[in-house]
Amino acid sequence: MTKTRRANALMYVVLTIVSVISVFPLYWMLISATNKSVDVSRGTMLPGGAFFDNWKSLFAQSPVPTAMLNSFKYAIILTLVSLVICSLAGYGFEIYHDKGKDAVMSVLLLAMMVPFVATLVPLFRMFSAAKLLNTTIAFILPTISTPFLIMMFRQSARSFPHDIIEAARIDGLNEIQIFFRMFVPTMRSTYAAAMTITFMNAWNNYLWPKVIMTDDTSVTMPMLVANLTEGYVTDYGILMLAVLICSLPTVVIFFFLQKSFAEGITGAVK
Repeated sequence: MTKTRRANALMYVVLTIVSVISVFPLYWMLISATNKSVDVSRGTMLPGGAFFDNWKSLFAQSPVPTAMLNSFKYAIILTLVSLVICSLAGYGFEIYHDKGKDAVMSVLLLAMMVPFVATLVPLFRMFSAAKLLNTTIAFILPTISTPFLIMMFRQSARSFPHDIIEAARIDGLNEIQIFFRMFVPTMRSTYAAAMTITFMNAWNNYLWPKVIMTDDTSVTMPMLVANLTEGYVTDYGILMLAVLICSLPTVVIFFFLQKSFAEGITGAVK
């Protein structure tokens, strides 16, 4: 066996081991959702017959439809609004470039170093004083624009030909028309990557909704999953089924947009 073949064989062995390690948590979640709590505690690695019992118990003791509806509503609204605002900001920072905007962008990037926990109490007091608790605005407003997405759209705008913009202006298009008719269709992969990131972050957001959503009718799926562990006894079969249901939307979105996601991320860092 030549050195090249040995190297390839070693590479495939390592990749296989890493793949198994990566897939195992998903397999464990699927298997655990079909077993009783006692079987999950014992570390059973084979499918069981308690899936429908866990399903009935989960829907009986937790408002799963309400949590799913709330999570979809908050995540979709936040994603759409965030894409519009961050893409406009990134486009403006690059197309109308000057030193002042570079200074503002530097401040935005520095803001990424501030942990969200440090602003949690002031934000809660602000929204409480504004009587915005348990509202969609309270959910989306703190993360409606992120420095990372602005930076990603700005990097993508650097590859957008300025000659096209000048030609469009000569043809009579205004700046808004140039953005929506020419920039947005050209940057589909960047929008797909940004949409995937924003939706996943919004869907999996737990800390801020836990603080701002004090009404049971405003519960989200991550909050519902966390509530299942707050009793004296945790039913791990039901818990794993709830985790499975909570994970499905993000898995489906990433599965269908993975190619565009990779292209968008690659294009953003060139």
